Amino acid sequence: MVVSAFARLPSASWWPPVTVALATVLALPVLVVVGFLFVPAGDVWQHLVNTVLADYVINSLLLMLGVALGTLIGGVGTAWLTTMCQFPGRGLFEWALLLPMAMPAYIIAYTYTGMLDVAGPVQSGLRALMGWGYGDYWFPQVRSLPGAAVMLSLVLYPYVYMLARAAFLSQSLAVLEVSRTLGNGPWRTFLTLALPLARPAVVAGLALALMETLADYGTVEYFGVATFTTGIFRTWFGLGNPAAAAQLAAVLLGFVLVLMVLEGWSRAGARYHATGSREQSIRRLRLRGASGALAWLFCLLPLLLGFLLPAGQLAFWSWSFATDGASDGFWRLAINSLALAASAALLAVLLALLVGYGKRLYPATSVRLSARVAGLGYAVPGTVIAVGVLIPFAWLDHALDARMRDWFGLSTGLLLSGTLFALIFAYLVRFLAVALQTVESGLGKIRPAIDDASRSLGLAPGQTLWRVHIPMLRGSLLTAGLLVFVDVLKELPATLILRPFDFNTLAVRAYELAADERLADSGPAALMIVLAGLLPVVLLSRAITRSRLAEAGSGH
Repeated sequence: MVVSAFARLPSASWWPPVTVALATVLALPVLVVVGFLFVPAGDVWQHLVNTVLADYVINSLLLMLGVALGTLIGGVGTAWLTTMCQFPGRGLFEWALLLPMAMPAYIIAYTYTGMLDVAGPVQSGLRALMGWGYGDYWFPQVRSLPGAAVMLSLVLYPYVYMLARAAFLSQSLAVLEVSRTLGNGPWRTFLTLALPLARPAVVAGLALALMETLADYGTVEYFGVATFTTGIFRTWFGLGNPAAAAQLAAVLLGFVLVLMVLEGWSRAGARYHATGSREQSIRRLRLRGASGALAWLFCLLPLLLGFLLPAGQLAFWSWSFATDGASDGFWRLAINSLALAASAALLAVLLALLVGYGKRLYPATSVRLSARVAGLGYAVPGTVIAVGVLIPFAWLDHALDARMRDWFGLSTGLLLSGTLFALIFAYLVRFLAVALQTVESGLGKIRPAIDDASRSLGLAPGQTLWRVHIPMLRGSLLTAGLLVFVDVLKELPATLILRPFDFNTLAVRAYELAADERLADSGPAALMIVLAGLLPVVLLSRAITRSRLAEAGSGH
């Protein structure tokens, strides 16, 4: 019965237009935002230029600079140590350094605020120990632009770590050995040879981290740092000017575009990499004594500050919160969040399967370009996508309502905007790329000869997809769904703008409680998001291990 349903899917000749149409619909929010560049915004834009626009630009650039420094030092340093050096705990750090990826930036910001604020345990302990009073000492302000840069660096350095480590592993051992025989020490070899060779991978990881920095809303809003994402919120909801908000979003898109070009340029340079050596053949530099302890400490710090301490604080708060017995609405929030994330993940996998398989069937330029366009949303901040979804949906709602009032005297109300439909559509635009890349990777491992054999047995493309490819893609589809599931669970800006009235999620509730200075109460919601985020990190770690084992096996 199900097979026959799939057989009624559009025939192969209809697959390209279906793929192009899907990509066009999913690109609509971005196109709307760009289109608003030409819409007059009135005096509000002039007001922004005269007052806060410079702050948005300067703060965004300074934040990116701080995160760039933090992620480069943490990511490249730990990648080099765990790849090229042998010291106590190296095997553990190899995978554990990925754990901070499970910690959303806004949640780590809440935990450190709770620990380091004036009333927190650190400053309270210092005052009790030293006999100081309030104002008798200097303590760094965690709610500041440098504080936001540190928070974001602690959770974003794994992007650089992953790609830099992969680049170091792929470098030719012979080249590094030649450098050693020429008298270059480990540091000189790293700075003059290994790092320049790994530059494309490092730049690609840095571009990903900076895109996440531009997309962040929870951290900068909580710390009171005025950036483009907070400016879009204030312009839309504070000044009530969607056109000016969309134009701010378009400027933010310009920043993202520059990063995408930078990332593309770095990939183009990857072909100059030296390759040919297997990871297991690397003779690691053995670090003993003080140097081994320093390497251990250098790897421990990002793991401790980026995951262990915040997770411990959340667990403590959750335990305190649970003893209060005030969690009546918690499970409703959890069900809302899980159902929303599961629905979005299921639809994202389905769409990724259709687009990815369409690209496999017809790898024409239009189809490949459409698949690329459909995946653009991941590089666009949730705030921008929310603005791009809300504007056309609100216009459609008002137009339909006006027509129905004129023709039948009935009001249709809000059918698209302010509903779960708009929210799930925004999630699909934002996270389809995650599912698409995973599905395309899985499809790439299936030999074209299998398609030919299926077609020669009389199966249509839809039947081939259902009866042949989907069973072979079960692992990839599960991974894709899980990745989207966790990303949706963590997403804050789009949920905050587009959620229906009287509908809440764990991410929004944690943000609301933290904004009301009820940090301990936000613990259970935040901890659940972090625990869910561990799943893709474990999957990622296992995938890296499997690929290394496969590579090692092929090297024998």
